[in-house]
Amino acid sequence: MNMSILRLMLDFFKTGLFAVGGGLATLPFLYEMSDTHGWFSHADVADMIAISESTPGAIGINMSTYAGFKTGGIAGGILASLSLAAPSLIIILFIASFLDKFKGNKYVERAFYGLRPASIAMISAAGINVAKTSLVNVPALQEGNFAAFFSWKAILLAILLFFAQKKVKLHPVFFLAFAALIGVIFRFAE
Repeated sequence: MNMSILRLMLDFFKTGLFAVGGGLATLPFLYEMSDTHGWFSHADVADMIAISESTPGAIGINMSTYAGFKTGGIAGGILASLSLAAPSLIIILFIASFLDKFKGNKYVERAFYGLRPASIAMISAAGINVAKTSLVNVPALQEGNFAAFFSWKAILLAILLFFAQKKVKLHPVFFLAFAALIGVIFRFAE
């Protein structure tokens, strides 16, 4: 097994161990992997989110499969997914064996009191990174092209979908399909 696959497995194992709060909590770790290893770009992470949100299954596993495949092919996808899931499996098996003992433990309750805000902070920071990638064009600002800084179509679509999701009680897949269709139309119009 080559070193890049081992590095991939180790990084996704660490992500699975520390990404408390669900699949979106893996985003800061993915951005860190992007910055450290260059396996994928920040734009690829935004693509991973779109693909993971529009496919069945847990977003974290979907994202690890995508990132692993992009980095190491089929073996990378499988190993990254297994590496991400392994810490949860180990921890759940351990906790399940002592469930009654931990259930009312004040230290466990206190730990979760701190972990919940940490999860929110990590997900929010990742959301800001996704918004930067999807809604603004930082290179345009650096070039002094202020008019091209905002991706107005993307911003309007995001606002529309945000309010539509709050008002219309449809399955999220409908919103994703609508957004994909609008994206295709926007790209053809350019």
